[in-house]
Amino acid sequence: MTTHGTPTTATARPAAHVIADDAEALAVARQLAAEFAVDATARDADRRLPAQELDRLSASGLLGVTVPREHGGADVRAETIAEVFRLLAAADPNIAQIPQSHLVYVNVLRQQGSPGQRAFFFGEVLDGKRLGNAQSEAGTRHVQDYRTRLTATRDGGLVLRGTKYYSTGAVFADWIPVLAKGDDHQLYVAYVPRDAPGLTVVDDWAGMGQRTTASGTVTLDDVPVPADHVVPHHLTFTGPQLHGALAQLLHTAIDVGIAGGALAEAVEFVRTRARPWFESGADTATGDPLVVQRVGELAIKVRAAEALLAQAGRAVDAARAHLDDDSAATASIAVATAKAYVDPVAVELGGAIFELGGTRSAAEPLNLHRHWRNARTHTLHDPARWKIQHIGRYVLTGQLPPRHGLL
Repeated sequence: MTTHGTPTTATARPAAHVIADDAEALAVARQLAAEFAVDATARDADRRLPAQELDRLSASGLLGVTVPREHGGADVRAETIAEVFRLLAAADPNIAQIPQSHLVYVNVLRQQGSPGQRAFFFGEVLDGKRLGNAQSEAGTRHVQDYRTRLTATRDGGLVLRGTKYYSTGAVFADWIPVLAKGDDHQLYVAYVPRDAPGLTVVDDWAGMGQRTTASGTVTLDDVPVPADHVVPHHLTFTGPQLHGALAQLLHTAIDVGIAGGALAEAVEFVRTRARPWFESGADTATGDPLVVQRVGELAIKVRAAEALLAQAGRAVDAARAHLDDDSAATASIAVATAKAYVDPVAVELGGAIFELGGTRSAAEPLNLHRHWRNARTHTLHDPARWKIQHIGRYVLTGQLPPRHGLL
């Protein structure tokens, strides 16, 4: 199967700002996070998709910060991009999750794209174009049992056939990367325009949390794909790789952001609306010693999660500078450690708001339960228990973790 060439041109869009370096990326993320936080509760309550916010995100240049410098991007550190996602997720984890796949599939092009593919698609990304995803499938034997097929036709072309679920970002995408098995039974990524004939995106996501990620269904009915839009993803896992570590780092950052956002809202509620327990003898909830104790415990957990996230980002950066089996394993284990720690912390923080706020915090109009719903939903993405298994074997025997996209 021929997979390398120079892709054809997509619909033009006004160019986005191009961010210069790590410091600017962080400054832009802080500004956007402050803007996105204002209506986050209302968007969740009304299930109002963040179309305008995503256009703002695209225009800001943040979606292009991992493009290599030789192609005009800032090529920011993994530690920086993790912090960008943490900041966005603390404001609205839905908005943070939507571009997670975007950066993952930019990285696929970086690793396995031809020079022509990289030049074309990196140009698209720097112009503000968004990549979605059509990756997960339902009803298969397990999460990496892909039934979608990229099949050669009699006239020498390629077509995609299959159905994808949990396709976060597809509704808002200009390009939808599709994971599919080829006629050779190997794994490929086909980059398909959002308006390709035979491609349908349905916003039927109805999860209890992450309500506005539009993680719906993509159907592919003989979708034509030029060979020069196809990347041999299976080659990614034939040697040391950071594909899984980077993908999981971004998921971890989202969970750390959820935990931090929940803590901030819990503290604000205690300061302004909660009452002390009568036995405490305190005049305010902030003087209740058991409330103080619990807030301190939760703050320690959030700070630990933030530190583990930053450490994991640095491990990915170190491995990228000198990639081999050992450095790739060190990075994967560091990211797995951070995610295994933070996932239960994010869920705990989502519930602790009510523990600290008391009965009045359960009022439906406050929508404080969105933190728990978001944490519980997003942390289902992949089980931390398997990460702990890999960590244990690595520590005990030095066994390197497997090469796949979830570690």
